[in-house]
Formats: sequence, structure tokens, C-alpha cells
Amino acid sequence: MAKSTTDQLAGGTRPELDLANAAWQPGSQGVGDVQIAFVEGFIAMRHGRAPGGPAVVFTPMEWRAFVRGARIGRFDAP
Repeated sequence: MAKSTTDQLAGGTRPELDLANAAWQPGSQGVGDVQIAFVEGFIAMRHGRAPGGPAVVFTPMEWRAFVRGARIGRFDAP
């Protein structure tokens, strides 16, 4: 299973999370290939068709910004 790496946060170091036993769930109404899991106060996101691959780990503030951006089309293809 995916295991996160340690990244730098503005306020310190993001802890290394063991995602092997995370309760992954489909994102946005089960549509698409994105899966998310809530682990130790962080939100992890991975590609559902490649569950052994890397996961992106967000703080709650980063997650809120990401979701808001997605809702307004910030990440839509041109």
C-alpha cells in the first residue's frame, strides 16, 4: 500500500504517515478514480486504479483550499 513521504510545512515538518491500513473511500460521490482517507488529522488522496502508488497528503487547510479550487474550476483542463 501507499506510504507518504515527509514534506515540509510552513509551520514545521509533516509527519510520515503509514497509509497501509487507511480506510480509503471514493472521492466526490464515487465518481472517478480518486480515493481519499483521513489519517491522524491529515487527508490523503491517491489514484484508485493504482493503490500501491504514491499518495498526496494534505493538512486540513490545504485540503479546504484544494476543494474550493476544484469547485470553481481552477484545475479544469483548458
